[in-house]
Amino acid sequence: MNATVYYEPYKVPAGILALAVHCAFFVLLYFGFTWQTQPAATMSVELWQNLPDAVPSAQPQPKPKPQPKVEEVVRPVPPKEVVKPDIALPGKKKIEPKPVVIKPEPIKQAVEKPDTSAEDQAVREQAAAVGRVVDEYTAKIQNKIRRNIVMPPSVADDARAEFLVTLLPGGTVLNARLTKSSGNAAYDNAVERAILKSQPLPLPADVAMFNKFRELKLGFRPVE
Repeated sequence: MNATVYYEPYKVPAGILALAVHCAFFVLLYFGFTWQTQPAATMSVELWQNLPDAVPSAQPQPKPKPQPKVEEVVRPVPPKEVVKPDIALPGKKKIEPKPVVIKPEPIKQAVEKPDTSAEDQAVREQAAAVGRVVDEYTAKIQNKIRRNIVMPPSVADDARAEFLVTLLPGGTVLNARLTKSSGNAAYDNAVERAILKSQPLPLPADVAMFNKFRELKLGFRPVE
């Protein structure tokens, strides 16, 4: 009967591991024994028969000669001025004096104003007199024109026609222009004809007053 030999691959690593364990065990035993058998440290003692001579003492040093004393002359220091600081009290401000500036007062000269009350009074009286003359002759002109108006039928009592009349010296009518209609054309035409028919219109004798009558604004109503 033949015996067959089989190869077992797992036995090789196991053998190597067992060999490594035995080697480590022998190394530990060797170093442990060597450490325990190390010799103890020795101590040497030196014996002296006689003590060594003492160290010779140092030679005495000569004493220093006394130096002459020099007296210092101390000069008196003049006292310094003590400047007292300004103490600012809490809640109070330091008040500094303000310079007083004296301005010279202008010399007032008495100016005598002329008494114009009399002149003003004369001017007012003259203007009032001119106004009375203008009102008087304006009323005369309107009355003369009104007498020459031929009243058309069916004219309202509140109808009013206004004209701007331009005059020449002597009372001649240069132009009569309607500025505001009464709303009734027949009444407007009747007033215009009456203005032209009434010339020469009455004017004051004073030629200087003509400027007040060069242009007149006249208004007319059927019932006045």
